[in-house]
Parts: sequence; C-alpha cells; structure tokens
Amino acid sequence: MRVLQLITQARGGPVDHAVDVAVELARTGHESHLVGPPGDHLATAARGGVVTHSVEVRSKTDLGGARAVAAVVDRVRPDVVHLQDRRAGLVGRAVTARRSVPSVYTLHGVPDQLAGLVPGNLVMSRPRRRDRLTYLTLERLLATTPRSAVVAPCEALSDYLRDHVGVRPERVRTVHNGVGREWVREVVPADRQATGRAAGPVRATWLGVMQPVKRVPDLVRALARVPGTELELVGDGPERGRIEAAVASDDVSDRVRFAGYRDDPAPYLRGTDVFVLPSAAEACPMALLQAMASGVPVIASRVGGVAEIVRDGVDGLLVEPGSVDELADALRRVSTDADLRRRLGAAGRARVVDLFLIERTVDSLLDVYREVAALPRESAGVGGAR
Repeated sequence: MRVLQLITQARGGPVDHAVDVAVELARTGHESHLVGPPGDHLATAARGGVVTHSVEVRSKTDLGGARAVAAVVDRVRPDVVHLQDRRAGLVGRAVTARRSVPSVYTLHGVPDQLAGLVPGNLVMSRPRRRDRLTYLTLERLLATTPRSAVVAPCEALSDYLRDHVGVRPERVRTVHNGVGREWVREVVPADRQATGRAAGPVRATWLGVMQPVKRVPDLVRALARVPGTELELVGDGPERGRIEAAVASDDVSDRVRFAGYRDDPAPYLRGTDVFVLPSAAEACPMALLQAMASGVPVIASRVGGVAEIVRDGVDGLLVEPGSVDELADALRRVSTDADLRRRLGAAGRARVVDLFLIERTVDSLLDVYREVAALPRESAGVGGAR
C-alpha cells in the first residue's frame, strides 16, 4: 500500500509512534510517506526508507500549512492517509474529505480538561461548555468523514470515543502502540554492574514532557521518603519550575538530576534500575513500553490504558494515581529488592515481545487501512455507517 502519515508536532510519543510505523511499513515493502515539521524525526524516518516531506502546520487555522499538506497528498496520491495528532486530525480530514481519500485518525490522548472522562484517569479539571463543544462535538462531527476510521491505542480511549464523544462503534478500532525491534535486540544485563555503571544508589528514571498531567512533583515527594535512591528526570516542559521547587522543598536536590530533553532516550532507560510513571492520565505510553522492552522494572499509575500493558505484581507495580504513599511504598520495594527488579524487568520485556512490538501494531493498522481503502466513495466510513 501507499501510506502517507501526517504529524504536526516535532516531538512526543505520537511522533515516535508515527516514525516507528512509517519505518516498519517501509521495511515490509509498502510505500511509506511521512509529512511533518522539520526535525530529527524526519531524518530518522528517512534513514529507515521512508519518503519524508517537510511541512509545518502551526495551528488548526493555518491555511498555508493546510494547502501544503494538500499539495503533498495530490502529489503522492496515497491509498490512505493516517493522521497522528489532534491538529493533523482536523486539517488532514478536511483535506482528505475534499478528495475522497481514505483516512485513519489515531486519538493518542485527550486534553487535561477531559481526562476524567477516560476510564481510570484522574479528574484534572471540570470540562467547560466550550471544551465539550471543541473536543467532543467537533470530534464527533469529524468522525463522520466519509471513508474514515478512528483508532485508539487502548480500550480505555475506545470507550471514551464511543461513550463520550459519540463516535459510532463500527468506526472505532483499538490498536495498541508498539516498539521497534531495536528496543529488544540489546542483551539485558542481569544486574546493574553489567550496564557499565559503577555500583551505588538505586536509580529511578522518569521520561516525558513536564506538564501537570504527568504529576512529577508526586514522584519527588515519594523519593523523599525512600533514602538512598536517586532520581533522573529526562525531559523538559512548562512544569519544570514547579518540579524544581518541589525538589528544593523536599530537600532532595542532591538525589535528583535534571537531564533535560534528549532525542535518544535509550541510554537513559537502559542505564537505569527502575522506570516510574506517576501520571494522572495516560493512553498507551511509549516511554513505558520502551522501558519494559529494555528489561527495566516499571512502576506506573493505574490510569487509562496502563493496566492493559502492565499486570500488577507480574510485569511491574501499579499504584493509585495521586497516592504519594503508594508510590513511595512501590519505589521502596523495588529499590530494596534486586531479585524483584530482575523478575519484573524480565517479565515486562517478555510481555512487550509477545504483545507490543511494532510488527503487531502495523499488521493491525494495515487491516484498518485496507478496510477504509476498500470503501466505495459514497460510503460514510468503516462498517458502512451513514
């Protein structure tokens, strides 16, 4: 198939996912195109055999960006267009609908205001009337685009799409994210000394965009209750100042390192003892899958699609979101028990190999692509909904 993916962001989980999908499509003999803003992600995709197109769409009302996307679609003439973020979903469906080009939109997450509508997530704030209009009503209308389908990376988001957005069930598909084979090719060390790091305090690592939904200050407060454990924060974002204040307030500055944003998180995940994700809301987080694929034990909040990935006590430890007590207890258990770390790490890696590799993800996406591509021009969408 000739598949064109559209992203409008330069970094983040959806971008990593789109690149992985694009490279796997190319590897398996499909003509794979990726449209997005300039950056390392396009270079990575190009090295994997993907045809890349540098196009910036700066806002949902960026008409110039929309015209540039339309020009690429007209030139490539794809069998299907896959839209990988909310802005891409709006602009891309406007472009594809006018051309009767089949489209698939992946909803990777919801705004903080609507987080509480997804099963398992914490309520971040009460949705306002305009939030419902912008994110629920508009998405419901966009989901009626002819010859289209909506993909969710976890069952929790599929429930949200059906129950709150009002997307007809036959238009919704669940396709979990997957990680590339490079994440599981490395030999997993039996203990921390085998990583090449000197023996010392157990290191916990967090990776992501520093924003309120990630609840990194909860992790800082939990760390303060677990002496002898260090914390490495990989990423940046608007919450950094608040996180730095929490580090100072809890007097753990000597045990917390801010690594900043890193294009390649692999060395940080493979060089840590435990990965921690204390978020208030998640779908199918790439960082969690990458850590598990690396053989690293994980601690995560029981939110959104996380419980679809991690089985508590088997592949990792799950805690209630917002509970610093539970988070501290889990961190203490893993920090003081090397055998538990090895057991959880090995089980998590095996689970990713069995269920969450990019090959499985792309096989499922190809099924969706073929469904929408086979629809006649007058059809409203997957399943024949009208």
